[in-house]
Amino acid sequence: MLGSIKEIIDNSVIIKLDIDISNQPNLVNLHVVFENEGKRIVGEIANVNQTEMLANIVGEIESDTSFIPGATLKPSFKSQVRLIKMEELALILGDQELKPGYTNFGSSNVYTNYRINVPINDFFSNHFAVLGNSGAGKSSTVASIIQKLFRGNKTPINSTMFFFDAFGEYTQAFTSLHEENNNINYKCYTTNPETPDGELLRIPVWLLDLDDLALLLDANNAAQLPVIEKTLKLVPILTGTSESTIKRKNDIIARAVQEIMLSGGDSVKIHDQVVAVLTKFNTPTFNLQTQIVQPGYTRTLKQCLFVDKTGKMQEMELVVEFIRGYIMEDVYEIPDEELNKFYSLKDLELALEFALIDEGALNSDQVFDYANIISVRLHSLVNGETAKYFEYPNYVTKDQYIDSLLFDKASGGKSQIVNFNINYVDDRIAKVMTKIISRMIFMRGALTRPRGSNAYHIIIEEAHRYVQKDKDVELLGYNIFERISKEGRKYGVFLAFITQRPSELSDTCISQCSNFVILRLLHPKDLNYVKEMVPNITSEIVLQLKNLKPGNAIAFGTGFKVPIALKIDRPNPEPLSSNVNLEDVWYRQPQFGNVQAIQNQDLGDPVIVDDNTSFVAMTEQPPQQ
Repeated sequence: MLGSIKEIIDNSVIIKLDIDISNQPNLVNLHVVFENEGKRIVGEIANVNQTEMLANIVGEIESDTSFIPGATLKPSFKSQVRLIKMEELALILGDQELKPGYTNFGSSNVYTNYRINVPINDFFSNHFAVLGNSGAGKSSTVASIIQKLFRGNKTPINSTMFFFDAFGEYTQAFTSLHEENNNINYKCYTTNPETPDGELLRIPVWLLDLDDLALLLDANNAAQLPVIEKTLKLVPILTGTSESTIKRKNDIIARAVQEIMLSGGDSVKIHDQVVAVLTKFNTPTFNLQTQIVQPGYTRTLKQCLFVDKTGKMQEMELVVEFIRGYIMEDVYEIPDEELNKFYSLKDLELALEFALIDEGALNSDQVFDYANIISVRLHSLVNGETAKYFEYPNYVTKDQYIDSLLFDKASGGKSQIVNFNINYVDDRIAKVMTKIISRMIFMRGALTRPRGSNAYHIIIEEAHRYVQKDKDVELLGYNIFERISKEGRKYGVFLAFITQRPSELSDTCISQCSNFVILRLLHPKDLNYVKEMVPNITSEIVLQLKNLKPGNAIAFGTGFKVPIALKIDRPNPEPLSSNVNLEDVWYRQPQFGNVQAIQNQDLGDPVIVDDNTSFVAMTEQPPQQ
């Protein structure tokens, strides 16, 4: 026996030692059992001195088959105090045999060579977070956990994991899984058009709905949403070619032109606006060259818009009457199959321009101010480098698009791991892409019948950059990650956050996580945030987080009966996440090609550098005359 109970304070028990502590191994973090009349209450040793030790109650062993975590019961003062037995420890930390339905995370830091096997369902059927400072081993931890899951005694062939890889680290860790087991496929998408390591990530623009476009165009005013909504309604009509869509397009254009004609503005301004509209928006039957036939003569619509020297449009009434002929009294719904669903960013920009006209932006400075912002942003997107990520070669539905993301061409089967390398776009676009694809996955899960028959894991590296306290809730009424964190589990959609700055994450998201693997954390703000936001974390655990070695972690949650200090096994192969080796970079012999030419218009002729040259000398320039 170790000793006797001296004092019980809340959840802590102070034990007066009857042993010579100097002859004992380190007892801190070992488990003790308070046994009396068949009851066995378990505590974890937190502090020890020469005469006393303090243990925190962690649960109770019932019979010989189960451990119930929690501190509802307190030991009696007559309890015998002893170290836990190995068969009792198995009830708390798990069996050493890796059974079906379990996966290994690593080994205990407290009990030498004791393997930590975790119930797959208890861990992966909940949202989880991997937290730790840069260099603490987050990427290696995640890679090790996933590798072991797929190398286990039963292959999760129907699993679906989407990685949002902020630095392109995980391809190296997962590509070999297929070589070991041809039932497992890994697929990589990249935002780098030059890389051969994966397909270019493309999101079909026609799959973007109101909420997606609001995020993409960085809308910040609820008044901008009706314009975006109208744009989405107009674009399949304005780009359509069937007889029904042309009639409807004529109706839409005619209504906009009529509003301009009857605006009461200056004739010159009316002329310019109508010409501008019909130059950009027209049909074969309604355009500036459409003929207006009158008794004795025929003129084009453009000719009838002529403004004389007095500033009057003499044929105003004629033009208005002619335009009214295109307006349909009873607007009918165009059959879905006749709408053009396959459109481009450029088509979307044209539809937005027309939506602004239809909203009266030409005649209202207030409407123009808030609506023109998104027009400018869309124009920049259409003409910028980001446009290529929203081009797609053929029409697909959302379900077909997600299926294509999962389809492995080489094997003709399903990819269990899909990695999106979003390292080559700026954070704003990366965040938008992550939200758009995550929302598609969530809706896929929500609409699957029977509910929960498929599972999707969305794993977000550097989550503090993308899962933030955004203004989405104010603008759209929700944040997609917060919605998934609250509703996703019942649909089989789970989130995993990997971050070095948990304090910058959405409070709602982190509070909905049920499992945590926390590596070394040093920043006081992050430590305090974890202490306040993470359930069931004690002050002792927070103190331990500051002193963990790389690759060591404290894991707790529904997948663990008690908080466990463990060493995560190194992944094999490892992700591409190691720091730069400065000894290699700084001190190696500089390497040059056989011949190197450097051309600079301001520095004169090219300089030829041979293999033995360790620096490049620029030719001096003659003084300017």
